[in-house]
Amino acid sequence: MESKMGHDISRVECVSCELCVEENKMSECEHVEGKFKTESNECTDIKQPVQRSCSFTQSIINMTGMVIGLGQLSNSYGLQHAGWVSIFLLLGLGMICAYTACLIGKCLNKIPESRSFTDIGQQAFGTKGKIIAAIFSYTEIFMGLVSYTILLHDNLDMVFTGIPFKVPILEKSKILTTIAVFITLPSLWLRDLSSIAFLSAGGIIMSALIFLTVTSTAISGVVKANHNIPVLRLNEIPHVSGLYAYSYAGHVVFPNIYTSMKDPSKYMKVVVVSFTIVMSLYTALAFLGAKMFGTDISSQITLSMPQDRIATKIALWATVLTPMTKYALQFAPFAVQLERNLSSFKKSRTRKIIRSSIGSIILITILTLALSVPYFHHVLSLTGSFVSISICIIIPCTFYTKIYLTEISKPRLFLNVIIITIGSVISITGTIASSKSLIKIITTATRSG
Repeated sequence: MESKMGHDISRVECVSCELCVEENKMSECEHVEGKFKTESNECTDIKQPVQRSCSFTQSIINMTGMVIGLGQLSNSYGLQHAGWVSIFLLLGLGMICAYTACLIGKCLNKIPESRSFTDIGQQAFGTKGKIIAAIFSYTEIFMGLVSYTILLHDNLDMVFTGIPFKVPILEKSKILTTIAVFITLPSLWLRDLSSIAFLSAGGIIMSALIFLTVTSTAISGVVKANHNIPVLRLNEIPHVSGLYAYSYAGHVVFPNIYTSMKDPSKYMKVVVVSFTIVMSLYTALAFLGAKMFGTDISSQITLSMPQDRIATKIALWATVLTPMTKYALQFAPFAVQLERNLSSFKKSRTRKIIRSSIGSIILITILTLALSVPYFHHVLSLTGSFVSISICIIIPCTFYTKIYLTEISKPRLFLNVIIITIGSVISITGTIASSKSLIKIITTATRSG
């Protein structure tokens, strides 16, 4: 292969990959996306390949680890308050989210250049689509990290109950949460999803531990699973729908999982296996928790368990460690985009300084907000209703329909319109209900304080 200048460019070195692997010092070419250096020291416009390092199993671990999380703690609370019939809403949302996850894969397959949620928005509606996708994507990432930080705060306080730890002015729980969050900071800059997979696996193990400890508490008879679950409370459905929707949040990361797969053709299988695992665990734990604790159940099932039991201590520690395994994967889309935006900087030290500064500012903002508004299920419900339903249901269907408009069949088009309509209704009613609840509790707390 000869260039116009007669130089041999048969050997081409990738200077910047999607995740900008700085450790690759083979070339001194500037980090300009889509450019490669030839042996003649020229940069040639050749589309850069995507790093595909994740196996089928690693992809399942990443997707399952991304989706499973806060839902297992809050779904028992939702089922008890909305009634056992609401389990069909939980399962229905799960199937819809699995369907839209597959649509994301189809969009990425249609346009190979797309590598992120915002890229799909760009292909569907141009700049406006990209902006909308970016706003909702980064809002969900931000609010998701806030929710995980609130979870850390609530459970760390229980884990270290009775342990003397005093600092003037500051509360023990806030100090512990701050320490835990900053411990996770280095993990935020892991960019290779095959490396993040071990954290995802840790999250899955923590989730399994929570399930086993709750189950063992019921089997041992320490807590009798004999409480009644109401049939249906319609007035609670809008509020609970946000909790259920957030249980399946993760679609922002799915493009990263797809593009990191060695064999993207197996993406649909990854979705089916991952969502089947998550939905099964959610359903079992929702019923078990509601039967065990009834109307006394906390918004986080681990906080309702008897505090003097070893199983409870294990569950609390697993709940504390779960967010610490989630931060990196949750933050991955933002980290990848930030790397791409910083690719014009020649010096790696400059990029590291900018990246660390931005990451620290975001982390401090998240920590401050989480400690200021420590109302777990209200924040989770609002995030689920306002952001997650849009990201997981409405936007994927809309983008897919626009991209495949000339090819989509009438039944598929009708199905997508129905799903968009259902998602919109749930989002509007849920956002109104959860906003009112959050404003009310903040107002009450302010007055009492």
